[in-house]
Amino acid sequence: MCGFSGFLTTDAIILNRAEAEASRMALAIQHRGPDDAGAWAEASAGIALGFRRLSILDLSSAGHQPMHSVSGRFVMTFNGEIYNHTDLRDLLSAAQLGKPAKPWRGHSDSETLLACLEAWGLEKTLQKTVGMFAIALWDTQTRTLHLARDRFGEKPLYYGWATTASTAAPAFVFGSELKALRAYPGFANPVSREALASFMRFTYVPAPYSIYQNIFKLEPGCMLSIDTSVALSQTGKLLEVGQVPSVPTAPSAPLRPPAVQGGLRMHRWWSLASVVEAGAQNQICSDDEALETLEQCLKDSVNVQSLADVPLGAFLSGGVDSSCIVALMQAQATNPVKTFTVGFEEAGFDESPHARAVAEHLGTEHNELFVSAKQAQEVIADLPAMYDEPFADSSQIPTHLVCKAARQQVTVALSGDAGDELFGGYNRYFWAPRIWSRLAWLPYPARQALGAAIRAVPPAGWDAFSRPVNAFLPDSKNITRAGNNAHKLAARLSGVRDIDDLYKNLVSEWQDPAQLVIGAVGVSCGETVGNILREPASMLSDPWPAAGTEQHQLRMMYRDSMTYLPDDILCKLDRAAMNTSLETRVPFLDHRVAELAWRLPLNMKIRNGQGKWALRQVIYKYVPKNLIDRPKAGFAIPIGQWLRDPLKDWAEALLNERRLEVEGYFYPKPIRDKWAQHLSGRYDHTASLWAVLMFQSWLESTSRKVVH
Repeated sequence: MCGFSGFLTTDAIILNRAEAEASRMALAIQHRGPDDAGAWAEASAGIALGFRRLSILDLSSAGHQPMHSVSGRFVMTFNGEIYNHTDLRDLLSAAQLGKPAKPWRGHSDSETLLACLEAWGLEKTLQKTVGMFAIALWDTQTRTLHLARDRFGEKPLYYGWATTASTAAPAFVFGSELKALRAYPGFANPVSREALASFMRFTYVPAPYSIYQNIFKLEPGCMLSIDTSVALSQTGKLLEVGQVPSVPTAPSAPLRPPAVQGGLRMHRWWSLASVVEAGAQNQICSDDEALETLEQCLKDSVNVQSLADVPLGAFLSGGVDSSCIVALMQAQATNPVKTFTVGFEEAGFDESPHARAVAEHLGTEHNELFVSAKQAQEVIADLPAMYDEPFADSSQIPTHLVCKAARQQVTVALSGDAGDELFGGYNRYFWAPRIWSRLAWLPYPARQALGAAIRAVPPAGWDAFSRPVNAFLPDSKNITRAGNNAHKLAARLSGVRDIDDLYKNLVSEWQDPAQLVIGAVGVSCGETVGNILREPASMLSDPWPAAGTEQHQLRMMYRDSMTYLPDDILCKLDRAAMNTSLETRVPFLDHRVAELAWRLPLNMKIRNGQGKWALRQVIYKYVPKNLIDRPKAGFAIPIGQWLRDPLKDWAEALLNERRLEVEGYFYPKPIRDKWAQHLSGRYDHTASLWAVLMFQSWLESTSRKVVH
């Protein structure tokens, strides 16, 4: 696991010190690679690469980057792991056909990758890999820069055009984190209002956007190639700032042609849509066959991802996903696996006893970190720098804390992320279809009227109504915050025309960000999300696969895998871990596991009202059901409670009406209204307010308080 940076420019002043500038950009992300650093530049071509290394495989200098291929044609920086790189070496040896093999300099996967690139080319090499990665590859022969990202977006890669404060020539910049791009001399890109509106809706900035204008995220499974003989024109000017070809929409197999514009070629080298379609045509109908195949596939994934030359462990929450990974890991290990969990003081938020019980049953070397509210709150000040752009999934705090605890003993940790998206674990997969089945018969105007009628009764009225009802219910079944929940339901009813709209509504926090963000392009919840996300086009607006998503739950799982998984879950994991120089791996995202998951029919994912049925049958072979079966709970902390007490002054300062007016990004009234409602205790606006607070905190940390 590492980090890289680089740029293309025609600015002679910058090119005179190109290696130094590339090193300085890489230094901004040294937490991603504290073990080694390197830089390379070819001033005549206008290219420079910087690198920071976290040594995992081949700890010697043979793994130093930027790395040159044996022939000298390619120069590469590579962040990630190629789990099957020894198999790829065997394939290369077999392809020699009696020719003398070129000696390997070491046993790093980076060297393997470069050898494969020389033998097979970039796209064919990527298709043969099992791994997670972001790659910057310079072809000295064609003078082309290639940027590529892994299938699911485990490793980040930003790119775009640096808008400098001076009159210097524009630069195409790229890197593993935004802080590397910001380190480019004179970087002055303003905040993107459209990206900010999208952030307020989803609580993360969805790809291909970043929070900055003209800076983008390379989407999962995509590659961008820049032919500098065209992109760097004879006049010495880079392709006009912000012009980038769109990713072709949802390609079915075979992949559609790439988009080309002005020397830039955008291409999707791997498509989840194609996987979904293929799975629908080749379903496994036998429970026994499905479970046997799934267990073996997961074993193989865990086994290959346990390869490392440094200490390795795993996160364990005691839930289905992490318990499954740890159980399969321990079953194939010769020594107790090191497992890690974090516990909290607050009642109702501490899941460490569940993790401890699973660890004791499996015989792992279990480690628990107990965190006070004060310790958790102290992390908040570090979040803007950690995530580089606004990010408002509050589980970012415990995720960072468990990564920090694990890093004290290991350098690599396996995670149970992605089980929900692949095997049907999120609560919305169960109750969204249930809600819709009860409301679909009502015409849209009638649903709007019903929503208006519910809102006409103030929350206090609904709370009063619930009290006599609670008198006849056991404490565990009591209705809490009836008024708050009734008004949330009313909002859902008022803006949805079909179940796809309901899904978009469920994953949207601020339903109409145009009423919140000054200068943003508006979109109502009923319109397609693609209307928010202008060029380059986003996977959010892609058409559905031709087959495999006819059932509502599968459609939601597909959308989550394309958006929420890479832009929230994997982003959160990567930044939280790399901030502590910890490499994390996700066995569920071995593409062979994902391909198998999409061959399972819906009733093997959701059965008898319970999600992850197939996955549960696997874990029940290793851990008793009574240790696993309990209501799903996220990695939650009581942020909402903290905002009313210990964090109140901090939040009030960031949400101050005059401050909001001066900064010029938000209309103050909707924010102040929600803040007052939340403080009253009758409403829970935690997620909405946390999104505003995370932007405000980020804005403060980057000292960007001017109106653009």
